[in-house]
Amino acid sequence: MALNMVNDLAYVAGVDEVGRGPLAGPVVTAAVILSPDDPYLGQYRDSKKVAEKKRLKLYHHIRRHAVAYSVSMATLEEIDQLNILHATMLSMRRSVQALRVSPASVLVDGNRIPDLPMPAEAIIGGDDSVQQIAAASIIAKVVRDRMMAMYDVQYPGYQFGKHKGYGTKVHMDALQAHGPCPIHRKSFAPIAKLL
Repeated sequence: MALNMVNDLAYVAGVDEVGRGPLAGPVVTAAVILSPDDPYLGQYRDSKKVAEKKRLKLYHHIRRHAVAYSVSMATLEEIDQLNILHATMLSMRRSVQALRVSPASVLVDGNRIPDLPMPAEAIIGGDDSVQQIAAASIIAKVVRDRMMAMYDVQYPGYQFGKHKGYGTKVHMDALQAHGPCPIHRKSFAPIAKLL
């Protein structure tokens, strides 16, 4: 039985992450419990498929009107020590634990579930099919993108604001020119080769 029943909406948290694949920066996770009378229900989608202007509008709406939401992250040290999967699961667990309302159940994007004290279900493609997860993806993406924009100022020359830490040609060229900076993930092969 799916945990995403409409009459239980207020008690179901959606969880998603942003930033597992990049070579730099933290993994950011969010957990969201939506209100059953949210006028934007049906409009939340995977954050990568929403234009930036609309994503920011939805982000502010979720923050104001969700029953509860929280954001957490896995640090660079946690990513390098635990590995990216375990660091992501840790951050997801933190996001659920930080909710001011304890959910009856949790829906997680992907095929893995963090260790949680309540029923949980992993849903592949959930960030585009489950409203709570899509809302969590929007919160996590806006927060991480803002962090990467700050790193762009702190570490000029890498253009983090443009590629968000992903291994684009621009980023790889910057790594060749400048070497890794403190926010690069030392355990990721392209960075480890440069150390």
